[in-house]
Amino acid sequence: MKKIAYLGAFTILFSACENQEKKESDMAMTYPETKKVDTVDTYFGTEVPDPYRWLEDDRSAETEAWVKAENEVTQAYLSKIPFKDAIKEKLEKIWNYEKIGAPFKEGDYTYYYKNDGLQNQYVIYRYKTDADPSTAEVFLDPNTFSEDGTVSLGGLSFSDNGKLAAYSISEGGSDWRKVLVMDAETKEITEDTLVDIKFSGISWRENDGFYYSSYDKPEGSELSAKTDQHKVYYHKLNTPQKSDELIFGGTPEQKHRYIGAGTTEDNKYLILSASNATSGNKLFIKDLTKPNVDFVAIVDNEDTNTSVIENVGSKLYIVTDKDAPNKKIVTVDASNPTPENWVDFIPETENVLSPSTGGGYFFTEYMVDAVSQIKQYDYDGKLVREVELPGIGSAGGFGAKKDEKELYYSFTNYTTPGSIYKYDIASGASELFRKPAINFNPENYESKQVFYTSKDGTKVPMIITFKKGLELNGKNPTILYGYGGFNISLTPSFSITNAIWMEMGGVYAVPNLRGGGEYGKEWHDAGTKMQKQNVFDDFIAAAEYLIAENYTSSDYLAIRGGSNGGLLVGATMTQRPDLMKVALPAVGVMDMLRYHTFTAGAGWAYDYGTSEDSKEMFEYIKGYSPVHNVKAGVSYLATLVTTGDHDDRVVPAHSFKFAAELQEKQAGDAPVLIRIETDAGHGAGTPVSKQIEQTADIFAFTLYNMGFKVLPEETKTEIKG
Repeated sequence: MKKIAYLGAFTILFSACENQEKKESDMAMTYPETKKVDTVDTYFGTEVPDPYRWLEDDRSAETEAWVKAENEVTQAYLSKIPFKDAIKEKLEKIWNYEKIGAPFKEGDYTYYYKNDGLQNQYVIYRYKTDADPSTAEVFLDPNTFSEDGTVSLGGLSFSDNGKLAAYSISEGGSDWRKVLVMDAETKEITEDTLVDIKFSGISWRENDGFYYSSYDKPEGSELSAKTDQHKVYYHKLNTPQKSDELIFGGTPEQKHRYIGAGTTEDNKYLILSASNATSGNKLFIKDLTKPNVDFVAIVDNEDTNTSVIENVGSKLYIVTDKDAPNKKIVTVDASNPTPENWVDFIPETENVLSPSTGGGYFFTEYMVDAVSQIKQYDYDGKLVREVELPGIGSAGGFGAKKDEKELYYSFTNYTTPGSIYKYDIASGASELFRKPAINFNPENYESKQVFYTSKDGTKVPMIITFKKGLELNGKNPTILYGYGGFNISLTPSFSITNAIWMEMGGVYAVPNLRGGGEYGKEWHDAGTKMQKQNVFDDFIAAAEYLIAENYTSSDYLAIRGGSNGGLLVGATMTQRPDLMKVALPAVGVMDMLRYHTFTAGAGWAYDYGTSEDSKEMFEYIKGYSPVHNVKAGVSYLATLVTTGDHDDRVVPAHSFKFAAELQEKQAGDAPVLIRIETDAGHGAGTPVSKQIEQTADIFAFTLYNMGFKVLPEETKTEIKG
């Protein structure tokens, strides 16, 4: 299949006297007054008040005023933390190095993404493939899209001959996109901008046009109104968007929440995936070489996850978890592609498969306890070799066009900044292509994988990373980060922000919770619907392990997660507020009774179920929904909720309502604040300047509420504990 390039990213010793005053008198909290309304919903005979329903209206002046008032309180608190600016300076210093992505070839040029250091957005450069790379020129600079960097590049896709490019842009972090078409040689825009495109790739059909996906523009707020009928269109170049051909999704029989279409590399077939949830899909194929033919179903139900990865003429290579929870590759002829005709090509193994193709070979990435193993197969299914990787970590990018002789892949782990390697496809030889010149020495740090026992006896892996020589005294500030959902795997990767945390003496721990994809479909399903509590239990057990092993203690432990991970933090802190000191829920799904009523949220029901499914499901979800489990009279931990006012993936009302509940019912002295980024969405495309500011705020809040009043360098000499 054609690839689409996306932009899709402390141990100086901490010590603090145990009797150190935790709260300055000038930091006493007075929260904005948040009005309450008498809205009540009834679920299966049970009345559930929703006093902050009005905060769901993202277009109202009242909500805008509330956001402004909350941000003023939050920034006033953060501005008084004496070492916040010093953390920001550290972040800017380590962030300021050249970052270069893996090269890729289109037409006569080789392209790559590069950020000089502190640029808000990556810039795309290119050079003639047969020329010296030093002759590279700027091809597209997203930093010119807006002065503040809040307009970002979403995706970039080239026509078959490389002479045209289509790219999408996001404004203020929204999932809604605009698409522009440009002449790749002259870099001039060639036609009117396409608008109102969402959850879409850009897949060219030769050089004449491309396929994309979108929804009808919803009534009401485009940032929060429900969208549930996705459609695929074909845009023929130099024609108005209103003339674009509707390919799929225009009838009740074709109604699905998510539909994506892409052409095979030889342009022989159009492959279309249709689904109503984030797991499971129908799969269709259309022969583009024959006029007036319709789609043929390969899989006509959503019981499996299935996709076409490659074809040789009419022979299809299909990746599926049908009868193979860890996935396998099968072959079938396009003339009769249904499952009863499938033949195993690369069988299922005990490890989860994520394959790609390049240079006439298959590259199978297997996750072995959340780290990468890569094997190379030929088109007859014969194992050619296991690819020797630079170390233990995460490898990605083993993809290239069929006629390429080399490809580029990335390698990283928690202590190794992402480096690019050139791989000779025929010989299997790897050579370092680019290594970032970052002011960070991996030799000073170590990662340790442990297996701990969750509440029900399940063994769960966790990687703990810290500076060598760490003293296990229970006083190390620790961030426990988790996700646990949607078949997402947390594999080792380097983060600039985590580097600063560890440089200052902090511990960074990442457990591979159930609900993720690290051990296949069964591991994922074990953290869904009526088993969702397993995810929270796994996270709680990870915290208890870190405390029992003296990496940290409750006074020095923070929990962090975003999106579904924000739900994880919200549920954990309401179930066990005694277990940790700081909670950092970001863009979280906090109102579990209503999540499915916003934007494309109904598609998350595979993982969550909905409050409308049954009385049993309603009661189960209500039992952990963060908004509905904040209780009066409880001393909650210091909490900094973060969200963006343009988040149309997990609408900010989730975070607004959770913060309002916490502020109303907090019985203790710990601050419960919300930081609302303006002109920002769910995270993708966030300008570097905003990332640095937000991280400095989060780290300062975390350390201050663990009892630190100066940065560790000063603490080391001034406070002996």
